[in-house]
Amino acid sequence: MAYLSRCQLEQMEFASLGKNVKISDKASIYEAGKIHIGDNSRIDDFCVVSGKIEIGRNVYIGPFGLIAGGSPGIVFENFVTLAYRTQVFSQSDDYSGATMTNPTVPSHFKTEIKKAVRLCRHSIVGAGSIITPGVIVAEGTSIGAASLVLSTTEAWSIYIGSPARKLKDRKRDLLTLAENYLGSEM
Repeated sequence: MAYLSRCQLEQMEFASLGKNVKISDKASIYEAGKIHIGDNSRIDDFCVVSGKIEIGRNVYIGPFGLIAGGSPGIVFENFVTLAYRTQVFSQSDDYSGATMTNPTVPSHFKTEIKKAVRLCRHSIVGAGSIITPGVIVAEGTSIGAASLVLSTTEAWSIYIGSPARKLKDRKRDLLTLAENYLGSEM
């Protein structure tokens, strides 16, 4: 996988750009001026990232990720992981049939749901999962592969399914590892 050079990243004019950021040369970044990226974060091949986005430090967005921040925005706190083909949306058409849908239709004929999304620190989202507008993935949450997350999760829990539901609590051992990692950087 080839990553863009620091010079290429700086030419994109991100709102802010941390140290050691890696973005694949096959990723598509739109509206870079609305995107903040923290230290040691990585965006892999074939990702599409657009809109108002805040990416903390040590965030990983796996191949084929779709991150659509729109106007409400998406926040990825530190140490968030998105596996392959994960999708995160802060905006969506109204699928009820009460209004028209899709971006080719003038706005006065449709209704869009627009709600900010937050993925809190140490959360991990499994391959093929979808996070919908307004969801808060609480600290330490683990979302199993191919899950549809329609509502806010409980901290330090494991969720699976479509729609996602809590399976059990998640261990917190990684907090000590994170402290040790951060301490080793000083």
